[in-house]
Amino acid sequence: VVNALVNMYGKFGFVESSFKLFCEMPESEKSMVSWNSSVAVCAQNGMPNEAFNCFDMISVNEFFPDEATMVTLLQACYAMHGRGKEAIEFFERVVKEEGINPDHVTFTHLLSACSHSGLVMEGKYYFKIMFDVYKVQPRSDHYSCMVDLLGRCGLLNEAHELIKNMPFEPNSGVWGFLLVPATKLFVWPGASLWALGKQSHLVDIWELAKNSTKEGLSGKVLGACRVHRNIDLGKEAAENLIALDPRNYITLSNMYSAAGLWSHASKLEEVMRKIQEVGFVPETESVPHDVNEEVKMDMITKHSEKIALAYGLLVSSADSPLVIIKNLRICRDCHNAAKFVSMVEKRTIVLRDTKRFHQFSDGLCSCGDYW
Repeated sequence: VVNALVNMYGKFGFVESSFKLFCEMPESEKSMVSWNSSVAVCAQNGMPNEAFNCFDMISVNEFFPDEATMVTLLQACYAMHGRGKEAIEFFERVVKEEGINPDHVTFTHLLSACSHSGLVMEGKYYFKIMFDVYKVQPRSDHYSCMVDLLGRCGLLNEAHELIKNMPFEPNSGVWGFLLVPATKLFVWPGASLWALGKQSHLVDIWELAKNSTKEGLSGKVLGACRVHRNIDLGKEAAENLIALDPRNYITLSNMYSAAGLWSHASKLEEVMRKIQEVGFVPETESVPHDVNEEVKMDMITKHSEKIALAYGLLVSSADSPLVIIKNLRICRDCHNAAKFVSMVEKRTIVLRDTKRFHQFSDGLCSCGDYW
């Protein structure tokens, strides 16, 4: 019970109370679990030096560190802004001197520390020996750490080769770790993915992304378009992302603003102004937050359906219908706004939410306002 209380106080940030409880425990009742709890409290509350001091006290009190101790202290090294060398020194010390066998969690933290410290050779070494020596089969999180490490150091070809040679299908997280550093680097020649740099070879990245069903990868591409202000490719990317994740409309809007295309970024405001002139009244009472009316107006204006409508009006021809797919149920305010937009813009709008299809035309909806 006392160990659980030590942990609980630590998780809620009551470090002093946690330490007081630990120190008041009779020495005869302290176990390795108790010491691990004290180490974890330090690591969880940004006190890495104190965590290592607790570790040193473990052997003084004739206890032996275990796997849980190792994992916690590697987390503490990671908390020290990626103190990779310290993490490696601790790993070697515990494995060789204490004889503890590291597991997959241990290697995840070790590789993360290497990644955030730019220790490429060390990261490659431990990634290799984790199976060759310790028989720990690399998982997706280990590959993600390695891709992140290589990508941060500009070794994008190596990172790409690592992904291609993975023994299982890479997920969007792995690809994301590649594309994040790619958005900050110069041209990456000789690979099917290209880094985003001064030349911004976004087309090659998008060609790969179009063949992926993961919105995480595709969303990174659109975000990259925003970073490098490639508006044309951003439009193409967004058109293919509508059905995957409505949040990409927001990224597109940010991209327009960052590129200085204020007329594009203000399209949503223009549409809202036009429909209010003909009678649309925003339903701010549907906002469940205790904020003032101005904030409520801002919140409902930025609903994904409205951003999608503005984007569709921006890029499509005047006589074509707008098709929007939403992964949540449409709210009353957006439903009413779509009716007014269909009337003002003289456009047919088809919106699919989780309940049904809505077809808006001439200010009316096919659902008869019942859904």
